[in-house]
Amino acid sequence: MTSERPVGLWAAVPAELTARLRHTDLVADVVAEIRATVPEYADSRVLVAAVAAAVRPDGDATAALRYAGRVEYAQGRDLDALQTAVRIGARVLWRRLSEVGRSTGVPTGVLFTLADLVFAHVDDLCATALAGYTAARDQADDVLRERRRRLLHLLLACERSAAEIAELAAAADWPLPERVCVVLLEHAQDVDTDGLVDPDNPCLLVPADRVPPGLTGLVVVGPPVPPEHARESLLCARRAVALVRRGALPGTGVLRCADHLAALLLMSDEFLLARLTERTLAPLAGLTPRQRDRLTATLRAWLSTRGGVGEIATHLDVHPQTVRYRVRHLTRLLGPDLADPPRRLALEMALRGQALLVGPRWTGLPGRGQPSGGSR
Repeated sequence: MTSERPVGLWAAVPAELTARLRHTDLVADVVAEIRATVPEYADSRVLVAAVAAAVRPDGDATAALRYAGRVEYAQGRDLDALQTAVRIGARVLWRRLSEVGRSTGVPTGVLFTLADLVFAHVDDLCATALAGYTAARDQADDVLRERRRRLLHLLLACERSAAEIAELAAAADWPLPERVCVVLLEHAQDVDTDGLVDPDNPCLLVPADRVPPGLTGLVVVGPPVPPEHARESLLCARRAVALVRRGALPGTGVLRCADHLAALLLMSDEFLLARLTERTLAPLAGLTPRQRDRLTATLRAWLSTRGGVGEIATHLDVHPQTVRYRVRHLTRLLGPDLADPPRRLALEMALRGQALLVGPRWTGLPGRGQPSGGSR
Protein backbone atom coordinates (compact mmCIF):
# COMPACT_ATOMS: atom_id res chain seq x y z
CA MET A 1 0.00 0.00 0.00
CA THR A 2 2.74 2.45 0.85
CA SER A 3 4.34 2.30 -2.60
CA GLU A 4 1.15 2.69 -4.74
CA ARG A 5 0.34 6.32 -4.03
CA PRO A 6 3.83 7.70 -4.71
CA VAL A 7 3.76 5.93 -8.10
CA GLY A 8 0.32 7.42 -8.71
CA LEU A 9 1.62 10.87 -7.86
CA TRP A 10 4.44 10.80 -10.37
CA ALA A 11 2.35 9.00 -12.95
CA ALA A 12 -0.11 11.89 -12.80
CA VAL A 13 2.58 14.53 -13.25
CA PRO A 14 2.89 15.56 -16.92
CA ALA A 15 6.12 14.34 -18.51
CA GLU A 16 7.30 17.86 -19.32
CA LEU A 17 6.77 18.95 -15.69
CA THR A 18 8.65 15.92 -14.44
CA ALA A 19 11.53 16.68 -16.79
CA ARG A 20 11.66 20.31 -15.63
CA LEU A 21 11.68 19.23 -11.96
CA ARG A 22 14.68 16.97 -12.58
CA HIS A 23 16.72 20.07 -13.40
CA THR A 24 15.84 21.93 -10.20
CA ASP A 25 17.40 21.84 -6.74
CA LEU A 26 14.23 20.35 -5.27
CA VAL A 27 16.04 17.99 -2.86
CA ALA A 28 18.35 20.75 -1.65
CA ASP A 29 15.42 23.12 -1.13
CA VAL A 30 13.44 20.55 0.87
CA VAL A 31 16.44 19.64 3.00
CA ALA A 32 17.25 23.29 3.69
CA GLU A 33 13.72 24.14 4.79
CA ILE A 34 13.45 21.07 7.01
CA ARG A 35 16.77 21.82 8.68
CA ALA A 36 15.76 25.41 9.26
CA THR A 37 12.44 24.41 10.82
CA VAL A 38 13.13 21.14 12.67
CA PRO A 39 16.22 21.41 14.96
CA GLU A 40 16.47 17.64 15.32
CA TYR A 41 17.58 17.39 11.67
CA ALA A 42 20.12 20.19 11.61
CA ASP A 43 22.97 17.72 11.08
CA SER A 44 21.12 14.61 9.93
CA ARG A 45 22.67 12.60 7.11
CA VAL A 46 19.67 10.28 6.97
CA LEU A 47 17.50 13.26 6.07
CA VAL A 48 19.10 13.84 2.66
CA ALA A 49 18.63 10.24 1.55
CA ALA A 50 15.05 10.16 2.80
CA VAL A 51 14.13 13.40 1.06
CA ALA A 52 15.76 12.31 -2.18
CA ALA A 53 13.80 9.05 -2.15
CA ALA A 54 10.53 10.78 -1.25
CA VAL A 55 10.51 13.62 -3.80
CA ARG A 56 12.20 12.03 -6.80
CA PRO A 57 10.09 10.03 -9.29
CA ASP A 58 12.56 7.13 -9.24
CA GLY A 59 13.16 7.11 -5.46
CA ASP A 60 12.30 4.18 -3.17
CA ALA A 61 10.26 6.11 -0.61
CA THR A 62 9.09 3.00 1.23
CA ALA A 63 12.59 1.75 2.09
CA ALA A 64 13.88 5.25 2.89
CA LEU A 65 11.02 6.20 5.24
CA ARG A 66 11.02 2.82 6.99
CA TYR A 67 14.72 3.29 7.64
CA ALA A 68 14.14 6.85 8.84
CA GLY A 69 11.51 5.55 11.29
CA ARG A 70 13.97 2.98 12.65
CA VAL A 71 16.59 5.70 13.09
CA GLU A 72 14.12 7.83 15.04
CA TYR A 73 13.53 4.99 17.49
CA ALA A 74 17.25 4.22 17.79
CA GLN A 75 17.93 7.86 18.68
CA GLY A 76 15.26 7.86 21.37
CA ARG A 77 12.83 10.25 19.67
CA ASP A 78 9.14 9.92 18.91
CA LEU A 79 7.78 10.44 15.39
CA ASP A 80 6.67 14.05 15.82
CA ALA A 81 9.82 15.54 14.31
CA LEU A 82 9.84 13.13 11.37
CA GLN A 83 6.16 13.70 10.58
CA THR A 84 6.72 17.45 10.73
CA ALA A 85 9.64 17.05 8.33
CA VAL A 86 7.49 15.03 5.92
CA ARG A 87 4.80 17.72 5.88
CA ILE A 88 7.37 20.47 5.32
CA GLY A 89 8.84 18.46 2.46
CA ALA A 90 5.39 17.99 0.94
CA ARG A 91 4.72 21.71 1.21
CA VAL A 92 7.97 22.51 -0.63
CA LEU A 93 7.23 19.83 -3.26
CA TRP A 94 3.75 21.18 -3.89
CA ARG A 95 5.04 24.74 -4.09
CA ARG A 96 7.60 23.71 -6.70
CA LEU A 97 5.06 21.63 -8.65
CA SER A 98 2.59 24.49 -8.79
CA GLU A 99 5.24 27.07 -9.76
CA VAL A 100 6.74 24.97 -12.55
CA GLY A 101 3.31 23.70 -13.58
CA ARG A 102 1.88 27.17 -14.05
CA SER A 103 4.96 28.28 -15.96
CA THR A 104 4.60 25.34 -18.36
CA GLY A 105 0.88 25.74 -18.82
CA VAL A 106 -0.36 22.75 -16.83
CA PRO A 107 -4.15 23.04 -16.50
CA THR A 108 -5.52 24.14 -13.09
CA GLY A 109 -7.61 20.96 -12.80
CA VAL A 110 -4.47 18.84 -13.16
CA LEU A 111 -2.69 20.89 -10.49
CA PHE A 112 -5.62 20.34 -8.11
CA THR A 113 -5.36 16.61 -8.75
CA LEU A 114 -1.64 16.76 -8.06
CA ALA A 115 -2.32 18.59 -4.79
CA ASP A 116 -4.59 15.76 -3.62
CA LEU A 117 -1.97 13.20 -4.59
CA VAL A 118 0.74 15.10 -2.70
CA PHE A 119 -1.35 15.04 0.46
CA ALA A 120 -2.02 11.33 -0.04
CA HIS A 121 1.72 10.91 -0.55
CA VAL A 122 2.27 12.55 2.85
CA ASP A 123 -0.10 10.11 4.54
CA ASP A 124 1.70 7.15 3.01
CA LEU A 125 5.14 8.44 3.95
CA CYS A 126 4.05 8.99 7.57
CA ALA A 127 2.48 5.53 7.70
CA THR A 128 5.66 4.00 6.29
CA ALA A 129 7.83 5.82 8.83
CA LEU A 130 5.52 4.62 11.62
CA ALA A 131 5.83 1.04 10.37
CA GLY A 132 9.63 1.30 10.50
CA TYR A 133 9.53 2.91 13.93
CA THR A 134 7.18 0.22 15.29
CA ALA A 135 9.24 -2.59 13.80
CA ALA A 136 12.39 -1.21 15.43
CA ARG A 137 10.64 -0.83 18.78
CA ASP A 138 9.19 -4.34 18.64
CA GLN A 139 12.54 -5.79 17.68
CA ALA A 140 14.24 -3.94 20.52
CA ASP A 141 11.54 -5.13 22.93
CA ASP A 142 12.04 -8.70 21.76
CA VAL A 143 15.80 -8.45 22.19
CA LEU A 144 15.44 -6.87 25.62
CA ARG A 145 12.87 -9.46 26.67
CA GLU A 146 15.17 -12.28 25.58
CA ARG A 147 18.14 -10.75 27.40
CA ARG A 148 16.12 -10.43 30.58
CA ARG A 149 14.87 -13.98 30.26
CA ARG A 150 18.45 -15.20 29.90
CA LEU A 151 19.53 -13.04 32.83
CA LEU A 152 16.82 -14.60 35.00
CA HIS A 153 17.84 -18.13 34.02
CA LEU A 154 21.52 -17.40 34.65
CA LEU A 155 20.79 -15.89 38.06
CA LEU A 156 18.71 -18.89 39.07
CA ALA A 157 21.00 -21.53 37.58
CA CYS A 158 24.03 -20.92 39.79
CA GLU A 159 25.73 -18.29 41.91
CA ARG A 160 27.68 -15.65 39.99
CA SER A 161 29.97 -12.83 41.01
CA ALA A 162 28.51 -9.39 41.70
CA ALA A 163 30.60 -7.88 38.87
CA GLU A 164 29.36 -10.43 36.35
CA ILE A 165 25.76 -9.92 37.37
CA ALA A 166 26.11 -6.14 37.10
CA GLU A 167 27.40 -6.53 33.54
CA LEU A 168 24.57 -8.88 32.57
CA ALA A 169 21.96 -6.59 34.12
CA ALA A 170 23.33 -3.59 32.24
CA ALA A 171 23.10 -5.50 28.94
CA ALA A 172 19.48 -6.34 29.78
CA ASP A 173 18.75 -2.72 30.81
CA TRP A 174 17.56 -3.95 34.22
CA PRO A 175 18.28 -1.72 37.22
CA LEU A 176 20.05 -4.06 39.64
CA PRO A 177 18.52 -3.99 43.15
CA GLU A 178 20.63 -4.45 46.25
CA ARG A 179 18.45 -7.38 47.36
CA VAL A 180 16.07 -9.58 45.42
CA CYS A 181 13.69 -12.43 46.12
CA VAL A 182 12.18 -15.16 44.00
CA VAL A 183 8.39 -15.32 43.81
CA LEU A 184 6.79 -18.63 42.81
CA LEU A 185 3.18 -18.49 41.62
CA GLU A 186 0.60 -21.25 41.66
CA HIS A 187 -0.32 -20.45 38.06
CA ALA A 188 0.86 -18.14 35.29
CA GLN A 189 -0.74 -14.69 35.30
CA ASP A 190 -0.28 -11.23 33.85
CA VAL A 191 2.06 -9.47 36.27
CA ASP A 192 2.78 -5.75 36.41
CA THR A 193 6.31 -5.69 37.77
CA ASP A 194 9.71 -4.12 37.23
CA GLY A 195 11.30 -7.47 38.05
CA LEU A 196 12.35 -10.33 35.79
CA VAL A 197 9.60 -12.63 34.54
CA ASP A 198 9.97 -16.15 33.20
CA PRO A 199 7.30 -16.45 30.46
CA ASP A 200 7.57 -20.26 30.48
CA ASN A 201 7.15 -20.74 34.25
CA PRO A 202 5.20 -18.86 36.93
CA CYS A 203 8.38 -17.46 38.45
CA LEU A 204 9.50 -13.89 39.14
CA LEU A 205 12.69 -12.29 40.40
CA VAL A 206 11.82 -8.93 41.95
CA PRO A 207 13.40 -6.31 44.19
CA ALA A 208 12.96 -7.52 47.76
CA ASP A 209 10.63 -4.65 48.69
CA ARG A 210 8.48 -4.77 45.53
CA VAL A 211 6.53 -8.00 45.46
CA PRO A 212 3.71 -7.23 43.00
CA PRO A 213 0.30 -6.78 44.62
CA GLY A 214 -2.85 -8.46 43.38
CA LEU A 215 -1.31 -11.88 42.65
CA THR A 216 -3.82 -14.72 42.84
CA GLY A 217 -3.58 -18.25 44.15
CA LEU A 218 -0.71 -19.41 46.33
CA VAL A 219 2.23 -16.98 46.20
CA VAL A 220 5.51 -18.14 47.76
CA VAL A 221 8.09 -15.41 48.34
CA GLY A 222 11.66 -16.58 48.84
CA PRO A 223 13.87 -14.85 51.41
CA PRO A 224 15.57 -11.56 50.40
CA VAL A 225 19.15 -12.11 49.20
CA PRO A 226 21.82 -10.23 47.21
CA PRO A 227 21.36 -10.80 43.45
CA GLU A 228 24.38 -13.10 43.27
CA HIS A 229 22.58 -15.48 45.68
CA ALA A 230 19.23 -15.48 43.86
CA ARG A 231 19.37 -19.25 43.45
CA GLU A 232 19.28 -19.69 47.22
CA SER A 233 16.03 -17.72 47.36
CA LEU A 234 14.64 -20.00 44.64
CA LEU A 235 15.65 -23.20 46.45
CA CYS A 236 14.10 -21.95 49.68
CA ALA A 237 10.87 -21.01 47.89
CA ARG A 238 10.73 -24.44 46.26
CA ARG A 239 11.21 -26.09 49.66
CA ALA A 240 8.34 -24.01 51.00
CA VAL A 241 6.11 -25.11 48.11
CA ALA A 242 6.92 -28.75 48.92
CA LEU A 243 5.95 -28.16 52.56
CA VAL A 244 2.71 -26.50 51.48
CA ARG A 245 1.83 -29.56 49.41
CA ARG A 246 2.43 -31.75 52.44
CA GLY A 247 0.28 -29.55 54.64
CA ALA A 248 3.17 -28.41 56.83
CA LEU A 249 2.81 -24.74 55.81
CA PRO A 250 -0.25 -22.61 54.94
CA GLY A 251 -1.49 -23.26 51.42
CA THR A 252 -3.30 -20.02 50.53
CA GLY A 253 -2.44 -16.38 50.00
CA VAL A 254 1.08 -15.00 50.23
CA LEU A 255 3.56 -17.19 52.07
CA ARG A 256 6.83 -15.45 52.91
CA CYS A 257 9.71 -17.80 53.59
CA ALA A 258 11.19 -15.22 55.96
CA ASP A 259 8.25 -15.90 58.30
CA HIS A 260 8.88 -19.67 58.33
CA LEU A 261 12.65 -19.95 58.52
CA ALA A 262 12.60 -22.34 61.49
CA ALA A 263 10.38 -24.82 59.67
CA LEU A 264 12.41 -24.50 56.48
CA LEU A 265 15.64 -25.06 58.39
CA LEU A 266 14.27 -28.12 60.17
CA MET A 267 13.04 -29.58 56.89
CA SER A 268 16.22 -28.80 54.95
CA ASP A 269 17.54 -32.30 55.79
CA GLU A 270 14.70 -34.67 56.52
CA PHE A 271 16.99 -37.63 57.07
CA LEU A 272 18.79 -35.89 59.92
CA LEU A 273 15.53 -34.53 61.29
CA ALA A 274 14.03 -38.02 61.36
CA ARG A 275 17.11 -39.40 63.12
CA LEU A 276 17.00 -36.57 65.67
CA THR A 277 13.29 -37.18 66.25
CA GLU A 278 13.73 -40.91 66.69
CA ARG A 279 16.70 -40.63 69.02
CA THR A 280 15.43 -37.76 71.17
CA LEU A 281 11.92 -39.12 71.58
CA ALA A 282 12.96 -42.74 71.88
CA PRO A 283 12.02 -42.85 75.59
CA LEU A 284 8.39 -42.34 74.54
CA ALA A 285 8.40 -45.16 72.02
CA GLY A 286 7.09 -47.76 74.44
CA LEU A 287 3.88 -45.84 75.15
CA THR A 288 0.56 -46.49 73.55
CA PRO A 289 -0.31 -44.00 70.75
CA ARG A 290 -2.84 -42.30 73.03
CA GLN A 291 -0.35 -41.94 75.90
CA ARG A 292 2.35 -40.75 73.53
CA ASP A 293 0.10 -38.08 72.03
CA ARG A 294 -0.89 -36.73 75.47
CA LEU A 295 2.64 -36.68 76.86
CA THR A 296 3.99 -35.17 73.66
CA ALA A 297 1.42 -32.36 73.82
CA THR A 298 2.27 -31.74 77.46
CA LEU A 299 6.01 -31.77 76.75
CA ARG A 300 5.57 -29.31 73.88
CA ALA A 301 3.54 -26.95 76.08
CA TRP A 302 6.01 -27.30 78.95
CA LEU A 303 9.00 -26.46 76.72
CA SER A 304 7.29 -23.54 74.97
CA THR A 305 5.82 -21.78 78.01
CA ARG A 306 7.47 -19.97 80.87
CA GLY A 307 4.53 -20.29 83.22
CA GLY A 308 3.71 -22.99 85.73
CA VAL A 309 1.31 -25.86 85.87
CA GLY A 310 -1.73 -23.59 85.76
CA GLU A 311 -0.73 -22.01 82.43
CA ILE A 312 -0.01 -25.40 80.89
CA ALA A 313 -3.33 -26.77 82.17
CA THR A 314 -5.18 -23.81 80.64
CA HIS A 315 -3.33 -24.27 77.35
CA LEU A 316 -4.18 -27.99 77.22
CA ASP A 317 -7.66 -27.56 78.74
CA VAL A 318 -6.99 -30.17 81.45
CA HIS A 319 -6.89 -30.16 85.25
CA PRO A 320 -3.62 -28.94 86.85
CA GLN A 321 -3.32 -32.28 88.65
CA THR A 322 -3.31 -34.01 85.26
CA VAL A 323 -0.42 -31.78 84.17
CA ARG A 324 1.52 -32.65 87.33
CA TYR A 325 1.00 -36.34 86.70
CA ARG A 326 2.16 -36.09 83.12
CA VAL A 327 5.22 -33.99 84.02
CA ARG A 328 6.24 -36.60 86.59
CA HIS A 329 5.82 -39.28 83.94
CA LEU A 330 7.93 -37.28 81.48
CA THR A 331 10.60 -36.75 84.14
CA ARG A 332 10.83 -40.49 84.71
CA LEU A 333 11.10 -41.15 80.97
CA LEU A 334 13.42 -38.32 79.89
CA GLY A 335 15.36 -37.73 83.08
CA PRO A 336 18.28 -35.26 82.68
CA ASP A 337 17.20 -34.28 79.16
CA LEU A 338 14.63 -31.91 80.65
CA ALA A 339 17.25 -29.97 82.64
CA ASP A 340 20.15 -29.85 80.16
CA PRO A 341 19.81 -26.84 77.77
CA PRO A 342 21.30 -28.57 74.65
CA ARG A 343 19.07 -31.59 75.24
CA ARG A 344 16.04 -29.38 75.80
CA LEU A 345 16.79 -27.70 72.47
CA ALA A 346 17.03 -31.08 70.78
CA LEU A 347 13.70 -32.07 72.32
CA GLU A 348 12.01 -28.91 71.05
CA MET A 349 13.48 -29.38 67.56
CA ALA A 350 12.34 -33.00 67.55
CA LEU A 351 8.80 -32.05 68.56
CA ARG A 352 8.61 -29.32 65.91
CA GLY A 353 10.06 -31.67 63.33
CA GLN A 354 7.62 -34.38 64.29
CA ALA A 355 4.77 -31.98 63.57
CA LEU A 356 6.24 -31.06 60.18
CA LEU A 357 7.08 -34.55 58.98
CA VAL A 358 4.32 -36.59 57.39
CA GLY A 359 3.30 -38.56 60.46
CA PRO A 360 5.50 -39.38 63.44
CA ARG A 361 8.45 -41.54 62.43
CA TRP A 362 8.59 -44.21 65.11
CA THR A 363 9.79 -46.93 62.72
CA GLY A 364 12.63 -48.97 64.13
CA LEU A 365 12.22 -47.88 67.70
CA PRO A 366 12.30 -50.64 70.26
CA GLY A 367 9.01 -51.60 71.83
CA ARG A 368 6.91 -49.61 69.35
CA GLY A 369 3.29 -49.57 70.41
CA GLN A 370 3.89 -51.44 73.68
CA PRO A 371 2.00 -49.99 76.64
CA SER A 372 3.96 -48.81 79.66
CA GLY A 373 1.50 -47.52 82.16
CA GLY A 374 -1.98 -46.11 82.22
CA SER A 375 -3.71 -44.01 79.60
CA ARG A 376 -3.98 -40.91 81.71
